[in-house]
Amino acid sequence: MLSVKNIVVHYGGVEALKGISIDAESGSVTTLIGANGAGKSTCLRAISGLVPLTSGEIWFTDKRIDGIAPEEIVKLGIAHVPEGRRLFPFMSVYDNLMTGAYLREDKAGIQRDLEKVFEYFPILRSRRKQQASSLSGGEQQMLAVGRALLSNPQLFILDEPSLGLAPLMVKEMGDHIRRLAEDGYAVVLVEQNANLALSIAKKAYVLEVGRIVLEGDARELKVDEHVKKYYLGI
Repeated sequence: MLSVKNIVVHYGGVEALKGISIDAESGSVTTLIGANGAGKSTCLRAISGLVPLTSGEIWFTDKRIDGIAPEEIVKLGIAHVPEGRRLFPFMSVYDNLMTGAYLREDKAGIQRDLEKVFEYFPILRSRRKQQASSLSGGEQQMLAVGRALLSNPQLFILDEPSLGLAPLMVKEMGDHIRRLAEDGYAVVLVEQNANLALSIAKKAYVLEVGRIVLEGDARELKVDEHVKKYYLGI
């Protein structure tokens, strides 16, 4: 579904990505792990059209998308949930969700997907009139994912969804991400919590200083000595 081919990205004179290639499939979670500054978020922003490529190609469902405006990439079916959630804090839960559908005109489809959000995250139905700022951190992350779902995506790009969450909520968020894949969505996941990421992903890539140094089956990488030492603290 998604194919990132040898992409290079510069920030000014700094080469942030040095020839990254990744693939993501429908119905599975693909994860990128690495230390701060490794280039994980830059890779996600490149896929979403938020940073330009110096070279390389990005393909989505047989269409080349690098160089396309971010809003057009959303229309094609890619939903980006950024680090920090980026909600509208003084708008209601319902209104935040509806911002995810701002490019859509299919009212019946929007209502269908709103009900799907409430099925995934029942707490949001009871909180729908509250301001987003009144939600807990975990509920805000649910809202951010729900807003993305309202764009009718085929691919979710999730940047640090467990950041700042309590341990029980981290596990719950992992369960939600796993369910998205089980329901047929493709998920590209960036996570500092490597144990969580490798537990729910099918394929994993390890980034270090803008390069992929390891890739493969997530379960196999979870027992790799380098990963265990530097990312799992074992």
